[in-house]
Amino acid sequence: MKSIKLGNTIIEANRVGLGAMPLSLENRPDEMAAMEVIRTFIEGGGNFIDTANVYCIDDTDVGHNEKLIAKTLNCLNNTTNIIVATKGGLRRPKGAWTVDASPSWLRQSCDKSLVDLDCDSIFLYQLHAPDPDIPITESIVELAQLKEEGKILHIGLSNVDVEQIKLALSVTDIVSVQNRCNLFEKKSFENGVVEFCELNEITFIAHSPVGGHFQHQQRNQNLLLNKTAEKYQASTYQIMLAWLLNKSPNILVIPGASKITSITDSLKAENLEINETDMQLLGRI
Repeated sequence: MKSIKLGNTIIEANRVGLGAMPLSLENRPDEMAAMEVIRTFIEGGGNFIDTANVYCIDDTDVGHNEKLIAKTLNCLNNTTNIIVATKGGLRRPKGAWTVDASPSWLRQSCDKSLVDLDCDSIFLYQLHAPDPDIPITESIVELAQLKEEGKILHIGLSNVDVEQIKLALSVTDIVSVQNRCNLFEKKSFENGVVEFCELNEITFIAHSPVGGHFQHQQRNQNLLLNKTAEKYQASTYQIMLAWLLNKSPNILVIPGASKITSITDSLKAENLEINETDMQLLGRI
C-alpha cells in the first residue's frame, strides 16, 4: 500500500486510514462487530487509526472508542507498526459537543487517554479544536509540556486555519492538521491550509472525506460523481477518496466505518488513479 511520512518524522502511515468514530456513537455496532472492523482494516494493510476521547455517546461514556481500539490491538498479533492518533479538547455533556481546550482539561484528557489506550506514550495527540475562550497558544503550550514529559510523541491540530497553524508553530513542531475536506467541502483547499501544510512538512489529514451522513444525499444524487464511478468501475466512496489522494501526495484520508464492507471498499481507493480531465471535472462539483 502507498504510504506517507507523518510530518517531518520518519514514521510512515498508509494513506487510507480508519476514522473510528462511527464505532462508538449512537446506533454503534456491538463490540465484537466493531472489533472486526478494526481487525479487517489492519489485515487489509491499514496502519493509521484516528480516534478521540469524546468518540462516545455522552460524558459518562468518554474513552469508549479508545478502549475499543486498545482491546482490539491487544487481541491481534504484530501490531507494532500500528499508529493510533487521538485528540483532546472537547467534552460531551449529555451528548452535546462542546469545546474545552483549557490546559487543565487537556492534561486530564491526555492522562485518561493513556489509560484507555493502554499505552505509555501517545504517538500523535491532536488538539480537537481551538477554544474561542482561550488563545490557541495556551493550549499548545500545555501539549508541548505533555510532549516534554513523554506522555505524547507528536502534536497535531484539527479544525484550524492557516493563522492558527502559524500560532501553534510559534510554540512547537506540528506534524499534522486534520480538517473536514471532501469533494463537496473544499474550504481547506480554498483558504490555503492544504498548500501551507504541504510547504511546511505537515501532513494534511482529511476527515469526513466521503462527506459523512450529512452529505449522503449529495453523493447519491450527483450525476457526475456517479458517472465517474461507473467509468472507473468503482464506488462513489472510492472516487471521492481517490480524488483527495490524487490532489496532493501530502494528504491522508480517514474514512469512517462501522461495517466491514465499508472499510474494505475504502481501502481499494488507494490504488485508484483518476486522469487529469476527470480530476478537474470532479473539482468543479
